[in-house]
Amino acid sequence: MLDILINLSRVRKQLILLCVDSVIIVSALVASFSLRLGGFYLPEGDLFWLALGAPIVAIPIFVRFGLYRAIIRYIGLRALWAITQAVTLYALLWGLAVFMVSVDGMPRSVVVINWLLVISAIGGSRIFGRWLLLGSENRHNSKERRNVMIYGAGSAGRQLSIALRQSPEYNPVAFIDDNPELYRQSINGIVISSRADLGPLIKKNNVTEVLLATPSLSREQRREIINYLEPYSVLVRALPSVSELAQGKVKINDLLEVNLRDLLGRESVKPNANLLSLSISKKVVLVTGAGGSIGAELCRQIALQKPKKLILFDISESSLYLIEQELVGLSIPGIEVFAVIGSVADKKRMSFIFKAYGVQTVYHAAAYKHVTLVESNASQGVLNNALGTMVAAQAAASSNVETFVLISTDKAVRPTSVMGASKRIAELALQALNQEYPGTRFTMVRFGNVLDSSGSVIPLFKKQIKAGGPVTVTHIDVVRYFMTIPEAVELVIQAGAMAEGGEVFVLDMGEPIRIYDLAIKMIRLSGLVVRDKDNTEGDIEIQYTGLKPGEKLYEELLVDGSFATTDNQLIMRAEEEMINWDKLEPILDQIKEAAIDSETDKMFELINQLVPQFNHS
Repeated sequence: MLDILINLSRVRKQLILLCVDSVIIVSALVASFSLRLGGFYLPEGDLFWLALGAPIVAIPIFVRFGLYRAIIRYIGLRALWAITQAVTLYALLWGLAVFMVSVDGMPRSVVVINWLLVISAIGGSRIFGRWLLLGSENRHNSKERRNVMIYGAGSAGRQLSIALRQSPEYNPVAFIDDNPELYRQSINGIVISSRADLGPLIKKNNVTEVLLATPSLSREQRREIINYLEPYSVLVRALPSVSELAQGKVKINDLLEVNLRDLLGRESVKPNANLLSLSISKKVVLVTGAGGSIGAELCRQIALQKPKKLILFDISESSLYLIEQELVGLSIPGIEVFAVIGSVADKKRMSFIFKAYGVQTVYHAAAYKHVTLVESNASQGVLNNALGTMVAAQAAASSNVETFVLISTDKAVRPTSVMGASKRIAELALQALNQEYPGTRFTMVRFGNVLDSSGSVIPLFKKQIKAGGPVTVTHIDVVRYFMTIPEAVELVIQAGAMAEGGEVFVLDMGEPIRIYDLAIKMIRLSGLVVRDKDNTEGDIEIQYTGLKPGEKLYEELLVDGSFATTDNQLIMRAEEEMINWDKLEPILDQIKEAAIDSETDKMFELINQLVPQFNHS
């Protein structure tokens, strides 16, 4: 019977509800007289017709207040308030009509009793209908719903529990909160427990997921909670930040897998708005490698600073198209976006682009970054990363570009890979060219790995976990610095604005993270168990593949010398030795010839002259 009602059209449901309300209104009047007179009483004469005609007064008012637009299964406090207002107006008008016609034997208290009874009956019918419909829905979905716990019994947690109760996917069984004053209290019938009860509750209720409803906590506090949850092998999801929640109500699809930036546990430093806009606002800005992970984020953040023109430069047509469409979709007024295909190693092409568009600021993110690929294609890596940077920089200087910022890498420090060595040569070339061309400020920003970039281990681990493993780690002791892409780009832009020329800025990457530990966390926070010799029944195995050619156990951020501080505590200025252009240029020419001729042994010998620390394994 209930299924038949659920499947009726919206109009038929409204007609049924209207009929039910009419019966309730008449019945409430009969009950009001009976309660007032101390026994069952059926109105007679004029009172009978006034009682029978009460729905004629009430129903139009109920329609006007939207009582038949509300969806019963999702009815809330706002709808109940509308019912109260509608019934109050109806009771007043009906009472006024009765007294205006001067009906004999009409007790005045009947109007008040009728008002109370109709509010209770109309509101109660809605609540009962909601309970009945949701109960039916939950019974149908009970086998498919997953038992979950909500970590955080604050405002966000309460909203989340309401949303989950209406979801066919999740069944909230407990709240966890660190506030002892809330222990053993309940929200929407769900008991609040302490963190110490987490393990037993997970086991007792067969909990598969823990949902973090703690959007106001700092990143360090969130990391501490995530670390506590890690051993339980439950899938951990989180709500967005407070600023994101402010854009709308909590929804089920707001639940995200734990953001790996929370694992870093470091708070971002508020950017200097003046530095962000200094080299960008109302200027013509060009980004090389615009379709890459760093390049694309540079384009996004640059667009927000409202340059006069934004030139997207990349050799990859598909990547260039994607970022162009994304930026065009933002519809930021006053910005012209141009997508340009080309190679940074093509000096004529670069010069033409710089002059044709009147470029004032360049962010050079174009590079081959995958260590193993560059290792097996060494000559192309050097031609693109080292000599391509030199070509682009010379073209920029001859075109009167004001600022040229190179995106460098920690792999350039005492490099063991061709990729690292090529980036170190790019740094040396810019330092030397800065002295040769005083009209252009050349600077570079050096940092480590960024989360979720195309060359990062994070996407690889996610893919491997999704496929059921194994997760591959090169070495149990390998460590890397990590930073989020948006934070790194934000700091790059600020560092570039600080440049006077020739500096190597180094970003504070925090503490290095062991890749093995990261793999363990990702497996456990996906709700899975690591399979090893101590737990042969686990889900995902970790396999060691050995260091690949060019890789080393740890990365460094400083070649030699020391750091000098800047106005931003996360940006430091490296004080390192450089090579004059007169000495550098002829060696670069020889490296170019050797690379073009694929004479890699000769090329490596020449690289060693410029980068003595280059230890090519």
